[in-house]
Amino acid sequence: MFWILKRIYNVTDMKQDKLTYSFMSLRDKLHRSALRFLKNDEDAKDALQDTFFNLWKKEPVGSDAEARNKLFTVLRNVCIDRIRRMPSVDISESSIDNMTVEPGFSEDVERLEALLSTGLTPIQRKIYNFVVHDGLDYEDIASKLDMAVEAVRMNMSRARKRIKDNYQKLNR
Repeated sequence: MFWILKRIYNVTDMKQDKLTYSFMSLRDKLHRSALRFLKNDEDAKDALQDTFFNLWKKEPVGSDAEARNKLFTVLRNVCIDRIRRMPSVDISESSIDNMTVEPGFSEDVERLEALLSTGLTPIQRKIYNFVVHDGLDYEDIASKLDMAVEAVRMNMSRARKRIKDNYQKLNR
């Protein structure tokens, strides 16, 4: 058993020890950060383990600051990957059918959406409606509108920013 540890220690130099030291000193902060993403203690612990393993098998870090930055960046990416792999609930399977909707609610939502989307260009409005109401992805929208996918993404980003700005103006 000792020779295995000695061999592992010889393979990992002081730069790799900086990663281990940084991980151990930041473990609680990293865990809290993962919990904010994943909302589950076991998933957060697994994400921490994956983060350390992903960094450990790569090239050694040069400094403590580099180790810290890499740890938080890789943890964020691991958490995002885990969130993307989580099973989603189909809206038709949810209990929304049992909810009662007040009369006039849909008209209020439509008025609010119209108010928030003021200032959008016609193409931004089209792309926004395709994404939000029709559920199309950017590639399908690009082919429908004969645009590049990057142009669709940019227009959607600008539309979201405009809607966010309008929403913040309403809440002042």
